[in-house]
Amino acid sequence: MFDWDDLRHFLAVHRHGSTIAAGKALGLSQSTVHRRIAELERRTGRKLVVRRPEGYRLTDLGAELVVHAERVEAAVLEFERRIADTANELTGTIRVTCPEPIVYRMTGLIDRFHARYPGLRVEFVTSDRYLDLCRGEADVAFRSGDTDDELVGRKIADSFWAVYASRSYVEQHGRPERIEDLGAHPLVAFDETLSGHRSLKWLRDIAPGATIAARNNSVLGLVSSVKSGLGVGPLPTALGDSEPDLVRVLGPIPELARSWRLLAHPDLRRTPRVAAFFDFVIEEREALKAILTG
Repeated sequence: MFDWDDLRHFLAVHRHGSTIAAGKALGLSQSTVHRRIAELERRTGRKLVVRRPEGYRLTDLGAELVVHAERVEAAVLEFERRIADTANELTGTIRVTCPEPIVYRMTGLIDRFHARYPGLRVEFVTSDRYLDLCRGEADVAFRSGDTDDELVGRKIADSFWAVYASRSYVEQHGRPERIEDLGAHPLVAFDETLSGHRSLKWLRDIAPGATIAARNNSVLGLVSSVKSGLGVGPLPTALGDSEPDLVRVLGPIPELARSWRLLAHPDLRRTPRVAAFFDFVIEEREALKAILTG
């Protein structure tokens, strides 16, 4: 029959005695207050306010209804306060997706986040495929490479790849000195389930006739195969440089460089728990460079 704005203007006129004063209190024009009061009276079909020389006064019905209007006001204000309190609560779970190999490297960082926000917990959702944040498969993503235009985020580090071989492989077979030499070495690469990955496309371009000694469907599989001495292959520098049994033989490769970004769906990005995680990660960018870039 009527809405809260109508009641709010009705109460303001009652409390301040004039539409001018009511308008100032509400931050609105006098004409807006007039229009709202007229709309409330139209909806109720009764006269609620009368103008007197000394100012506006409530009719008998208006005086009777003001008590009920004040109860509505109290309920609305309590509702708004509770919504505000809930919005400011930093509790719940943040589901973070990222490549599996970097999860264990982020333990210290996540421990610091939990210490700062004891009501929040980070839950990792690991996959070598890109989980769909728009469909709710995760809340936040650490991602390098191509990104969904629907997502929003910030660059937090660089993603570099280089070519590695095991020390035992180099001792037995030597090392490629140039990109063009890779075709003469057995290679380690992703399998066809990751046919769109830039590292596999790059290997096809620079060494189309090379022997593929091992194919894998994960970055950890690539690392394991290169460490075993099966062949040489491109790896993220953050992982390759941290393995004492591996040697960086070429690179970083400019064609494989990308940016690491922290991403979320726009609707989730504004929620307090996700906003807190974003702010923390941005603050910790220097620590993340060692984790993500190497």
